[in-house]
Amino acid sequence: MNKQHFLVISLPAQGHINPTLQLAKNLARTGARATFVTTVYGLNRMNNLPTQDGLFYSSFSDGYDDDSWMNSNNTVDYFMNDLKINGSKNLKDLIQKISDEGHPVMFLVYTILLPWVAVVAREIHVPSAFLVIQCGTAFAIYHHLLNSTNGVYSNSVSDFTVMPSFPIEIPGLPLFSCNDIPNIVLPNNHLSSIMIPILREHIQNLENDPNSYVLINTFDALEEKSMRVIDKFRMFSIGPLVPSAFSDGNDPKDKSFGCELFDKSEKNYHQWLDSRPEGSVVYVSFGSLAVLKKEQEKEILRGLLESERPFLWTRRKGEDEGKKKNLEYDDVIIDEKLGLIVPWCSQMEVLCHKSIGCFVTHCGWNSTLESLVSGVPIVGYPQFSDQTTNAKMLEEVWGIGVRAKEVEGIVKREELKRCLEILMENGEKGEEVKRSVKKWSDLALDAVKIGGSSHDNLKKFIEGL
Repeated sequence: MNKQHFLVISLPAQGHINPTLQLAKNLARTGARATFVTTVYGLNRMNNLPTQDGLFYSSFSDGYDDDSWMNSNNTVDYFMNDLKINGSKNLKDLIQKISDEGHPVMFLVYTILLPWVAVVAREIHVPSAFLVIQCGTAFAIYHHLLNSTNGVYSNSVSDFTVMPSFPIEIPGLPLFSCNDIPNIVLPNNHLSSIMIPILREHIQNLENDPNSYVLINTFDALEEKSMRVIDKFRMFSIGPLVPSAFSDGNDPKDKSFGCELFDKSEKNYHQWLDSRPEGSVVYVSFGSLAVLKKEQEKEILRGLLESERPFLWTRRKGEDEGKKKNLEYDDVIIDEKLGLIVPWCSQMEVLCHKSIGCFVTHCGWNSTLESLVSGVPIVGYPQFSDQTTNAKMLEEVWGIGVRAKEVEGIVKREELKRCLEILMENGEKGEEVKRSVKKWSDLALDAVKIGGSSHDNLKKFIEGL
């Protein structure tokens, strides 16, 4: 009898790859065969593919096997439509090819921008799971807005210009205003006309297919109240999906997600961190997608320098910079006693380093979970999508950080300094946050260890197939 074979499918975006690949690794560790699948272009770009017993890689064509789409004038919705048409056909062909090679695919797992994979699964008569790579609370909000019973965007004739009623109530949590929910489902957001239909398709697939499951990158203790409001689906909290060396400890060699799309820094930031006192460094990163405005970057830089705390900033260059030397930043970091600015780094390794005292972040869900697991307090500065929801939860519900306040769309240097002082000094608020972070870090690690909720949920999920 063939062992269970999962195809775990992700778009080639770093924030999608990390949790999806980690799930593939976790499935392989249970004795299953797990094949991580992305686009041809995406797989060709990935560095340092992890090797592990039971873990394999493959790809399908989305019609853009080079970077031609990125250099064209096609819009995002045009690309998403091409991805659905080409991806559906070519994924089916890939599944047939893999099966012909003696490894029949028995289950498909897909992420947020790929609802059409569930349709492919139904057509080839295999079960599937939607892997939610945002927080469970965001998923509960999507369900509230898009479910077929009373969702404001429940069908194809829904008016996307209609603003949902606020506040949104989830029992046991603070009320959610329009500024607290993922802005991709607000009618004034430029992506709502793309994202509302995609998210509605997810909810409809789950409502209509008795063979479907929901896997969520969270853990029961963290988001039990949010999960409780959705009782229609077979849901399993299986997170935090972070490398084993920093979570369950089952594989000490698993220290990074792997499959990175960005080149690592040539500067030895590990050695630089080793030279800093414990809990003294401010780590700054706004993820793999967000590019800050110049004015905002300058305010952050001045705030970091004026705070007189060493900092490590993972800063992606804007499209207009190219290979030009950015004198302002380069001049500042000549003296590495002040700080270090690098283009990319291994974030989990950095967050787990003893020198890190707090994390200034965009509040992407991966970054939020990684900081929580590492026990590092957060200064939140959300940019878009579910990040506003994460920022609300981390400050008001979990108490693991503070949210920086904007003035006319900019977090000023004084505000950044205020937030850093709260978390890095030994005041009452800072100590309270540190206790909360320690509590949630311990609970997160307990969840993924043998006998923990996420460990047992993954086991139940597999055994129930």
